[in-house]
Amino acid sequence: MPIFSLNSNFALYLMKRVVIIGSGNVATSLAHGLVARCEVAQIYSRQLAHAQALADAVGCKNATDDLTALVPDADAYIIAVRDDAIADVIAATPDNGALWVHTSGSKPIDLFAGHRSRYGVLYPMQSFSRQVVTPLDEVHFFIEACDTTTLSDVLTLGELLSCNVHEATSDQRRQLHVAAVFCCNFANHLWTLADEVLSEAGLPFDAMKPLIRTTVEKLDHLTPSQSQTGPAVRHDTQVIDSHLAMLDGDKHDIYRLLTDSIINRTKV
Repeated sequence: MPIFSLNSNFALYLMKRVVIIGSGNVATSLAHGLVARCEVAQIYSRQLAHAQALADAVGCKNATDDLTALVPDADAYIIAVRDDAIADVIAATPDNGALWVHTSGSKPIDLFAGHRSRYGVLYPMQSFSRQVVTPLDEVHFFIEACDTTTLSDVLTLGELLSCNVHEATSDQRRQLHVAAVFCCNFANHLWTLADEVLSEAGLPFDAMKPLIRTTVEKLDHLTPSQSQTGPAVRHDTQVIDSHLAMLDGDKHDIYRLLTDSIINRTKV
């Protein structure tokens, strides 16, 4: 269940100034989401041009590529960089008593231990691309903190962005991240393979888009297993064998593996 403790106006009062460390996929949508609710005081990137571009896009007047030049008096600092760079950012910046959070699904909260007095995690369950700003109002955020008081602070920050804020441990976030890979990354790869199949036949991928939308929309009414359709769920070996005969390489192996998985989970 989502956890709520503060209305948005009070959250705005407590989190007036936020620094965003990063300028990539996640940082871009966070910056756009926060700028309407508080002051984005500064944006950092290893490449100043990237920091400046994002700063210009959200009306922030302070961009930097120097971690030692971070403004010292913000209420919160959001580390939204690639996972393997989070520890480096923490090590290169001092504890100024503010709230510090990272946005990773797979990295533990303990990265901050011994380096910060108030710290936590603000993990958005969403796929982000720098080229497309993602609205955050309905995105589910999963939070964790070093203690109960700081958890309230992380919640305050999360509520500036979304009405769907949940508490989750580092272990739970890792499970969420695995599930997200299945739901998003693997699904998108399957769409890539479908696009290749269609291209070879001289057909447009646009033909698949209504199917994809309907498949997702059904999840508002059915569980994923209840909404499963296709030859595998019917155990239609004749159609399955004909499809396999059309495929080779990775496409053949992936089709076979997923078909067997569906068959093993369903009865006819």
